Amino acid sequence: MEEIASNSKLPKPLFGSRYIGMRKPYMVKTPWWLKKLYPARLWHVDTEKKILYLTFDDGPHPEATAFVLNELKKHDALATFFCIGKNVLEWPDVYKRILDEGHAVGNHTQNHLNGWRVSDDVYMKDIAQAANYIDSGLFRPPYGRITSFQAKHLRSAMRGRKPKIIMWDVLSADFDTLITAEKCLENVIFKSRPGSIIVFHDSEKAFSKLQYCLPRILNFFSEKDYRFDTLKGMDEEGEPV
Repeated sequence: MEEIASNSKLPKPLFGSRYIGMRKPYMVKTPWWLKKLYPARLWHVDTEKKILYLTFDDGPHPEATAFVLNELKKHDALATFFCIGKNVLEWPDVYKRILDEGHAVGNHTQNHLNGWRVSDDVYMKDIAQAANYIDSGLFRPPYGRITSFQAKHLRSAMRGRKPKIIMWDVLSADFDTLITAEKCLENVIFKSRPGSIIVFHDSEKAFSKLQYCLPRILNFFSEKDYRFDTLKGMDEEGEPV
């Protein structure tokens, strides 16, 4: 999940965006107009309370996810993990620990597929395969890329669960090898607000930046009396419980 969902026909580069490997843009803060284009997808939670929604994509991973869980526990913080099915199969004990410690999980496909680059049939089957191991109605498309057809037919792929597509309004950019860990920290601290859904990655690629950023982010916002909650219940009631 390394790029903002956007229409490939939109002009680029956009102000405030940078390039992944000088090829594709992403935006640290999701603009209002993109949220308006896809209002059925959840970009942030509408609240004035001091709550942040930390999300972690691409796990579980034996080192990165364990580190995240340990740091969250220090602050009594909860989060939502968008897991890849093949990684759940490879690291079932780590996945079980996520659930046992009260966090929420979501479907991130079986093989981290880009919905714009594969057929609808292949994409839906990949989601369905992941749904065999990830019991959740929450779904985040890898790279933020999903077609309208795929979004419309999510329910049949997710074991009949009422699906909710979870996007984000702050991207830490921990996946970007061209920026520093300090820049990732700044991205989150300066762009987050009450109700923000923030993206990190509990993956090998992002681990070094995550080790630097996450403890500092948890400390910073905890000192400002923020709490960290899951997106559990979004698929059923439309609001976190």
